[in-house]
Amino acid sequence: MTTTTPAPAESDRDTRFFGQPWALAHVFGVEMWERFSFYGMQIVMVYYLYFSTSEGGLGMPESTAVSIIGAYGGSVYLATILGAWVADRLLGSERVLFYSAIVIMCGHLGLALIPGYAGVTIGLILVAIGSGGLKANATSVVGTLYGAADPRRDAGFSIFYLGINIGAFFGPLVTGFLRTNLGFHWAFGAAAVGMALGLIQYSFGRKQLPAESRVVPNPLPVPGRWIFAGIGLVAVAIIVVLVLVGVIRADNLSVVIIITVVGATIAYFAVILSSRRIDSTERSRVFGFIPLFITSVAFWSLYQQQFTVVPIYAEQRLDLNIFGWEMPPDWVQSINPVFIIILSGVFAAIWTKLGARQPSTPVKFGMGVIIMGIAFLLFLPFAGGGPHSTPLIAMVGIIFVFTVAELLLSPVGLSVATKLAPQAFHTQMVALFFLSVSLGTAISGWLAQFYGPDDEVPYFSILGAIAIVVGIALLAAVKPVLALMKGVR
Repeated sequence: MTTTTPAPAESDRDTRFFGQPWALAHVFGVEMWERFSFYGMQIVMVYYLYFSTSEGGLGMPESTAVSIIGAYGGSVYLATILGAWVADRLLGSERVLFYSAIVIMCGHLGLALIPGYAGVTIGLILVAIGSGGLKANATSVVGTLYGAADPRRDAGFSIFYLGINIGAFFGPLVTGFLRTNLGFHWAFGAAAVGMALGLIQYSFGRKQLPAESRVVPNPLPVPGRWIFAGIGLVAVAIIVVLVLVGVIRADNLSVVIIITVVGATIAYFAVILSSRRIDSTERSRVFGFIPLFITSVAFWSLYQQQFTVVPIYAEQRLDLNIFGWEMPPDWVQSINPVFIIILSGVFAAIWTKLGARQPSTPVKFGMGVIIMGIAFLLFLPFAGGGPHSTPLIAMVGIIFVFTVAELLLSPVGLSVATKLAPQAFHTQMVALFFLSVSLGTAISGWLAQFYGPDDEVPYFSILGAIAIVVGIALLAAVKPVLALMKGVR
């Protein structure tokens, strides 16, 4: 074979990138820089929205600020539908990934250069659309690097997840330092620079990706493109009208996104399950994905409160004094990536060592959401304390538990989505997993309005208990779920 792009069989023998195919390095890099910009901007944005104007912020109520952040996060993952559809019908995953990175960079530039609400609106819309296109398609491209029977797939996704978290670690450190010392817009500018670096790096390596990553699985006929373009314009017009008449407002954005995602999820499952292009085995596997989807929603509705409740908790409740130096509250967001960086290799090694003996995906999901519920219960010993009364080490311990839960569910969820995907809906099944993240993220923004210093006991105990019950229910249903998954574990 003379081609420089490895076929699946060759890829199975390529171990140049930490035992994985070398092409993984290119997707690893662009995703790392995208996460640097995304997480660096997102945590700064929380404070930008609710800090007073004298502090350089916009002075919103905290409940409105967390609603916007939850809605924005939900919109990012909702936009994976658009990114997946464009990949499957028009451009292929690799090209959508590349163009999406450009859109993200433009969004961060908008936040950095345009002041006030105009910059927030333009910037967040562009970053949400671009991130949606990049997320599902980066995952799909990673899936093309492995043959169907390659046992390294889960480990490869764990290493890919490591790249995500290297970026997530450095992003808040850099932007938090700039916010504290120079101001909000310098922090947003750093996010733009990070995405530009990722784009440059990916531009040099993208041609080495497998040809399969550029395939359009279900090309849309030219006349159909005009129809969908018209539908898109009508949808935009409807959104504009709803904003102008006050139906969609800043304080109810999370609810709007929740309703939208629920509708999109039902429609998406219906379209895939009713398609004549999937066989009975593929249809059964999609049904098997439904309980995993529900469990994933429960998990992310708690986990994503790292960007709604936790920033407020860090700024108001944590003792951030370290030997006389006041740590920026933004830096709390870098604790989780540290544990991911340390533990992702451990989990990858465990799954590789166990091979076919490792726990099945439903078991991993069930344990993940149970542990996430336990993490919320760990807030209870510090409930009701005064300002800056919770020790930083306590938050470090709680986030460690967050991380263990995350590694049991998130990279495994990305992997199982590619394994359960019907051939005709490969990228769109990955988008369905991200829809569960979207719904959970939007719910996290809605739930955050109920958080307050006087409500910490019922807030953390009720949410923690619900997550544990969901996990136990999935563990009880492991056998029927595996039966539906038809050989996929």
